[in-house]
Amino acid sequence: MTDERSSDATGDEQRQAGDPAADTVTDDVKTDEQDTDQFTLAEFHDASQTAGRPVLTAAALARGLEISQDRAREALERLESRGDVERLSVEPDPVVWYPSELEDLTDRERVIVFPKRREIVVDQPDQFTRAQLSQFAHLADTNGEQGYRYVVRPEDIWQAPHDSFETLARTMRQALGQRSDALEEWVESQWDRAHQFRLTTHEDGYTVLEAKSPEMMGNVARQKLDEEHVHAPISDTEDWVREGSEAAIKRILYEAGYPVQDHRELESGEELPIDLEVSLREYQRTWVDRFAEAGEGVFVGPPGSGKTVAAMGAMAHVGGETLVLVPSRDLARQWADTILEYTSLGPHQIGQYHGGQKNVCPVTIATYQIAGMDRHRSLFDDREWGLVIFDECQHVPSDVYRRSTHLQSRHRLGLSASPIREDDRQKEIFTLVGPPIGTDWEALFEAGFVAEPELEIRYVPWGDEEQGNAYASADGQEKYRIAAKNRGKIDEVRYLLSAHPDSKALIFVDYLEQGEELSAALDVPFLSGETPHHQRRRLLDEFRRNERDLLIVSRVGDEGIDLPTADLAIVASGLGGSRRQGTQRAGRTMRPAGGALVYVLATRGTREEDFARKQLQHLGRKGMTIREQAVDRDESNEDRRDDEDGDGESETQ
Repeated sequence: MTDERSSDATGDEQRQAGDPAADTVTDDVKTDEQDTDQFTLAEFHDASQTAGRPVLTAAALARGLEISQDRAREALERLESRGDVERLSVEPDPVVWYPSELEDLTDRERVIVFPKRREIVVDQPDQFTRAQLSQFAHLADTNGEQGYRYVVRPEDIWQAPHDSFETLARTMRQALGQRSDALEEWVESQWDRAHQFRLTTHEDGYTVLEAKSPEMMGNVARQKLDEEHVHAPISDTEDWVREGSEAAIKRILYEAGYPVQDHRELESGEELPIDLEVSLREYQRTWVDRFAEAGEGVFVGPPGSGKTVAAMGAMAHVGGETLVLVPSRDLARQWADTILEYTSLGPHQIGQYHGGQKNVCPVTIATYQIAGMDRHRSLFDDREWGLVIFDECQHVPSDVYRRSTHLQSRHRLGLSASPIREDDRQKEIFTLVGPPIGTDWEALFEAGFVAEPELEIRYVPWGDEEQGNAYASADGQEKYRIAAKNRGKIDEVRYLLSAHPDSKALIFVDYLEQGEELSAALDVPFLSGETPHHQRRRLLDEFRRNERDLLIVSRVGDEGIDLPTADLAIVASGLGGSRRQGTQRAGRTMRPAGGALVYVLATRGTREEDFARKQLQHLGRKGMTIREQAVDRDESNEDRRDDEDGDGESETQ
């Protein structure tokens, strides 16, 4: 303080003497005072973001504003007097300052990078930031309150839609608002790995595997591949590929950490002009653009997000003959109807090939099983397809379905609500079909394109002591079966239907016996794999036309048929199934209309409780709110409603 007074005195003497330098000093002091007088909380936030921490010392603020430390302290004290910030003495560190209302921090976009973990945490990201992040990072988690955690995985860099590392680095800097040298160094190493191998077409028509260097060919490719995949070396960096082994080569090298660039000159098939007679939503256009850049990919979005319509946008872009592979004949029929409705194609241009009918046309919809059979394969091999679409492509890695992936085309497109496999073979989806496109579900929820359903797990007591005793004495899978078929769930289904009398509802079960019991108790049709196709079609059409408001559905409804829109779903059993099954069933209510509800019933005190939480856990990470409620069978319905409006409910993300 002595130095400061001395300095001020010197300034007074200079002013009295008429020294022109004194005017400059005076002006600088006035400018500092004016700046600090007008210092706002918003500027505090900007300074804290520059410093990379939510609290500031006077020294840090001084550096950020390029003013003296005393002036910075005065500015902070003025903010404190207005109640905008508070101070805290932290020994042995100096005084730190932080906003009084910490929630103000959540009103601003903030990006924090953890290079060593390759994670990016973002609060309140705008649409531009999220769009940029989606090009090189995977949305791993969200807390439901505008907080997002992204992970940068090798496959995200391998599949990034950029022509050079420089353009990718530019996108990263735009998204992060800063340059992270450590992260960029790792990303560049992964970019290089993704450009070590490529498949090309030799002038004589056969396929060649090329390596960037003799070392990569000798130490990686020739160590991993054998005579089943290649005929012989052509040079130090080239191998002659056996026909039909291209998909296997791509999968093997991908698993070794070296994705293969596919630059083969594949046939495009006969031209087939297709006009799309519906406007694509903005995110659907983005999906199609990403597909057009890469020539392959997997559209990943919640049920109801319009993946099928976006696929037709891809068909229109390719403009060539198309083969669509689906899990069932019901889905084949629905594809044919949808193509007729939304494109310029006529009935004579669309064929179906499955157990019901066998017609090959410029656009053919076939089941995976038929396409994989030896006696039918030549029909598909002999035709040059401009595009092959793999619907419900999460099945592709399975031993039965993957036979269809030998079909080679210039463009390959997969569709999936949840490319998750319990055998951890989901990476094969992207080697056999293409990279994921459009995985940010919450962006669709926020934009109102898809309604986020409310999910609630309800823990139901035993319907009778006999079943409870049987569960206690059972082992293994039998325990799960008894808990799943708990007769107490019938009363709970009745209660939920009475609580939502105006809803169109679907009830899901895993066991035929349980479905038949519910059907008899509620006097409602039960749609299962044993239901004849004509009857199944009639029931679903009646539901679509609002002539029915309730159906009971077995596993046949998880995928393979396109269930009509419902605003209430009750999962009575099936919790031992896959995470994908949980997504499919929850997703049956994901449509643009809001107010959808999903109730998952689990028998209290059994393994079903854990199954329910685990099966729906990944939906919570996608931004959905999941509630939990214990059911008291002895209370009246009115008492139960009162209790559920009170403290009996817990909520998780």
